[in-house]
Amino acid sequence: MLHLREKFNRFEAKRKQLIYRGFFILLTGFPLFTGCTTESEPPLISESTTETTALTIWWDKGFTLEEDEALQNLIQNWEKQTGKKVELSFYTTDQLPHKTQRAIQAGNPPDILMSNAAERVLNPKLAWEGQLVDVSDVIEPIQHLYFETSLKTVYLYNNLKQKHSYYGVPISQSNIYISYWQPLIEQAGYTEADIPKDWDKFWKFWRKVQDNLPDNNDEKVYAMAFALSSRAGDTYQLVEHILEAYDVEIINIQGQLQVERPEVRQGIINCLTWLTEQYKAGYVPPDTITWLNPDNNRYILNRMAIMTPNVTLSIPIAVRQDAEVYQNQLRTMEFPKKPSGEPMRYFISVKQAVIFEKSNKQEMAKEFLKYFVQPEVINEYLKTSGGRNLPVHKPLWDDPFWSNPSDPHLSKAVEILTESQTIPYSSVVNPAYSLVYQSNIWGQALDKILVEGQPPEKVTDEAIAEIKTIFESWE
Repeated sequence: MLHLREKFNRFEAKRKQLIYRGFFILLTGFPLFTGCTTESEPPLISESTTETTALTIWWDKGFTLEEDEALQNLIQNWEKQTGKKVELSFYTTDQLPHKTQRAIQAGNPPDILMSNAAERVLNPKLAWEGQLVDVSDVIEPIQHLYFETSLKTVYLYNNLKQKHSYYGVPISQSNIYISYWQPLIEQAGYTEADIPKDWDKFWKFWRKVQDNLPDNNDEKVYAMAFALSSRAGDTYQLVEHILEAYDVEIINIQGQLQVERPEVRQGIINCLTWLTEQYKAGYVPPDTITWLNPDNNRYILNRMAIMTPNVTLSIPIAVRQDAEVYQNQLRTMEFPKKPSGEPMRYFISVKQAVIFEKSNKQEMAKEFLKYFVQPEVINEYLKTSGGRNLPVHKPLWDDPFWSNPSDPHLSKAVEILTESQTIPYSSVVNPAYSLVYQSNIWGQALDKILVEGQPPEKVTDEAIAEIKTIFESWE
């Protein structure tokens, strides 16, 4: 136990040195974008209750400068057309949910919020509590343009009004992809054609690549940059996909909790054990137990890992300016088939804008969102942003920007989204599960196993008890 705790402390010190260095420098010489958060503090909107005639919008800070500029340009165009004003503030992915919750408690939220994390950990709860505006009149005129799963993620239940309705406007979508380095598998004596589609053989392949890489004096290269920390949202998204791969149904389609079923308990044990084995065998970076969201990006972009799962295209977008790396070295691919042999289903992440009930500019906010989701407007915004997130409007897939087969990353992402089955995260089915995500129950479970040395069976029972307590308190 002691040596694990000492290891944890050493990794924590190392993580802090790396995280607060700002932008990391890649081996190839260009700057590394942090992928999931930025550490700089943007200007904050005053939380004063003083009314303003401007529309206040809080938005996730982009992972590249182009993303922020794309939104600023869109807003400027709307301001010119309408003569109305917008007060826009960007906050990092980690900052925004916490700041929003504080603003709600103070009775002074923004008029519009778009937070990547809020989709899973905040919006279902806010809709349930009656704190979000019904935006059906924004969506319904163009409802036929949306992907069905995108609409499911914003069709939420309002417990005050005792009804389901649209409480968010889909802006973009993303999936979980696998990024890997083609040169590294070639150095180990393999080719892309050697990557298996079978579940067990697929993951063993990356271990063989690590084992067969030539020895050098540089830092060790690991097979799989898995996020296994209680501090990273990437952790629970990875675990949820591993649970899905093993057909472990935590919540059924009716929103009922299934954790008391013996096969569900055993499925959770199996998944946590599987992840633990990858780590203990030395094929996952040791400091993953202290990672924050940017760290899997950092590892893969600095070629300290051969592959990593990631929930947007932020990794290839970070190297887009280097044509050789983007086109010929870095690769994007789908997950293998499930252990059952069935195709993988993917939890879809839908970036969505919501309007708060406490807003005194609800109609103005709807007017802005109606402008935003016009196909030609939102398509230009997403393209100018760099393509990290994909369209939610079906007709936009015909644009050559998205369908261009010469783009190895966008074309693959489009293929995965259009040819695979996608499902909403479980918090959409039952908003109580948003607190499971917010608490990062799966990250805490892995922390107990990997840092404290507790057995997966005991940790699983504790996680199940915590989940049951959350659901009981919700009811």
